[in-house]
Amino acid sequence: MRITVVGTGYVGLVTSVCLAHIGHEVIGLDVDEAKIACLQAGDLPIYEGGLEPLMREQMRVGRLRFEHDYAQAIPDAEAIFICVGTPALPDGSADTRAVQAAAEAIGAHLGPGYTVIVNKSTVPVGSGDWVGMLVREGAGRATGCRTRSAAGVTAAVAAAARWSEAERPSSEVAPRFAVVANPEFLREGSALRDALHPDRIVIGADDEDAVAVMRHIYARLIEQRFRPVFSDVDPPDGVETSSPPVPFVVTDRTSAELIKYAANAFLATKISFVNEIANICERVGADVREVARGIGLDRRIGASFLSAGIGWGGSCFPKDLASLVQIARDYGHECRLLEAARAVNQEQRLVVVRKLQERLKVLKGKTVALWGLAFKPGTDDIRDAPALAIARRLVDLSVRVVAYDPVAGDAFQAQVPEVRIARDPYAAAEEADAVVLVTEWPEFAGIDWRRLRSLMRRPLIVDGRNFLDDAALLWHGFEYCGIGR
Repeated sequence: MRITVVGTGYVGLVTSVCLAHIGHEVIGLDVDEAKIACLQAGDLPIYEGGLEPLMREQMRVGRLRFEHDYAQAIPDAEAIFICVGTPALPDGSADTRAVQAAAEAIGAHLGPGYTVIVNKSTVPVGSGDWVGMLVREGAGRATGCRTRSAAGVTAAVAAAARWSEAERPSSEVAPRFAVVANPEFLREGSALRDALHPDRIVIGADDEDAVAVMRHIYARLIEQRFRPVFSDVDPPDGVETSSPPVPFVVTDRTSAELIKYAANAFLATKISFVNEIANICERVGADVREVARGIGLDRRIGASFLSAGIGWGGSCFPKDLASLVQIARDYGHECRLLEAARAVNQEQRLVVVRKLQERLKVLKGKTVALWGLAFKPGTDDIRDAPALAIARRLVDLSVRVVAYDPVAGDAFQAQVPEVRIARDPYAAAEEADAVVLVTEWPEFAGIDWRRLRSLMRRPLIVDGRNFLDDAALLWHGFEYCGIGR
């Protein structure tokens, strides 16, 4: 199918590349001409493992290209994915101005015929109706309808649309479209895997034709029939994967929109829960790792997202929780549990600062190294990263902060210029009174502890993720301080 993806941010790029990889003709559209020029040159403006080479491959074979002009990208599209950003406003609600601009521009450039408009941006409940209204208004303001060749319409779309080629609307007739909710569940750092091997595909629609089109778009994902990207996928014929079908969940638009918020709210609450348990463990002398292992074996609970530490950050959990709380307030309901989860998370970020004060006493004039700055490993994203709160608090306490991250150093220093960025973890720890592990990048597990100890003024390690080998550290003479242990 011919698909246009509006927005070339994190979700838009991953969506564009993966749809091209499974066989569609995809245009990535963005009004930012500088970003489009970068992408047309084959360069990725974000860090996501494996995405850039796959993007270049799809561009090379002609299934993926990038445009900045709606007139070039919209009229011939059979499906249009809206993947623009919806950042949080000060009151916690989602800023949907980019969605509005995209919907109006789509409407102004739609060709006649049947088009499915897919809302993949995380938007407030009820946005499907709103986007449909904006598209109609955009079409109404357009000076004329754009025609598109009926000969190029795929068999799936022709079957979904309830008219024959002879009955297809003329250029004077307003375009026929449907709006679908199709939330994304991508984890930064493993987004490519999540997109190609999803736990489920959720479709919110009140139009059977739209559901048929979406089922066709995702057919190869549902059946897991495509050339594998990851080395751990071992297809029997060396070409296509052979996995159980991916659940294809069809529901109404409002429920689909809420599924995204509810999923992230539950995961964030689960992390805050285990961090509360970690705080109790420290006070009573238990080990949160053993507690988490014991409760995670209960099938009703599960082991995922039960790693205690310094809390969650990033672009999704904070924004989606805030937006869900605000949506509930708009309808007269207070989300006390979600409010508590947010409060616990904010407090948890500064646990490592309190641990430094307990061990070093007065922090003024001390040097502290931060290992890891991105909100999670595998990404350069520092949006709402715990490292930001930790670094700013240490700077306020007159601490000299030196930090290292494999990919996020420059972006972090732009946010907290008082922090010095080191070239590697050893340089960050030189003459340090303590090292704080903030983000559990794999390279930190392979540190030469003997070398590190010789560089530090005081061999104190505060492990904010319970990631390091405490036995090895103690053997090498370090003071080790974890979370909930």
